Amino acid sequence: MIHDGRRRKLPFDAETALAHLKANDAKLSALMERVGAFTLRLDASPSPFESLVESILYQQLHGKAAATIHRRVREFFGGDPTPEQLLSVPDEPLRAAGVSGNKIKAMRDLAAKTLDGTVPTHAAIKKMPDAEIVERLTAVRGIGPWTVEMLLIFRLGRPDVFPVTDYGVRKGFALTFLKLPKTRALEAADLPKAEVLLRRGKKWVPYRSVASWYLWRACDLQ
Repeated sequence: MIHDGRRRKLPFDAETALAHLKANDAKLSALMERVGAFTLRLDASPSPFESLVESILYQQLHGKAAATIHRRVREFFGGDPTPEQLLSVPDEPLRAAGVSGNKIKAMRDLAAKTLDGTVPTHAAIKKMPDAEIVERLTAVRGIGPWTVEMLLIFRLGRPDVFPVTDYGVRKGFALTFLKLPKTRALEAADLPKAEVLLRRGKKWVPYRSVASWYLWRACDLQ
């Protein structure tokens, strides 16, 4: 979703992670062989605030529509808005850009919580454990655990995040590990519950983010 195309290197050794996963789970290893190279690169974002503004704008929208709204917002502000700008701008220009009322409220709450220190700076968040980041950021209106998990994986490169509520992760898990009838398409009832994923995921600690990336790719192999 990042708008400028920049990418950063991972803060952990990918080869070590791949070797660990292959050695500890034969079925996952087979999936990894089918998918091929681990090509995750981190989206560059100057701050958690800017990252979450983007996440809010993309919620519940197809990528193209969300990208258009994000572009309009940035054009209005002459770049990424600051917390102060979001708190002072009236609703009308944001609505004209396509931002819903609920998202405007969420963005204003994000701005306020950035200014009061609830949302940490980029320098501060890099030093925080995952659980504290989730606790701090989910205090923002409209930001749930899934959104923070995506930030942890794709912005911060945390190696051991396991988004067990994510549809793609659950679908990829079902396709890889569950015995499903080959005569019909995957159905919602086939998707595993969180406890099933967490039980298998014990084999993957401390590289569950990498395993999740491969589960997403499993969906592409259909």
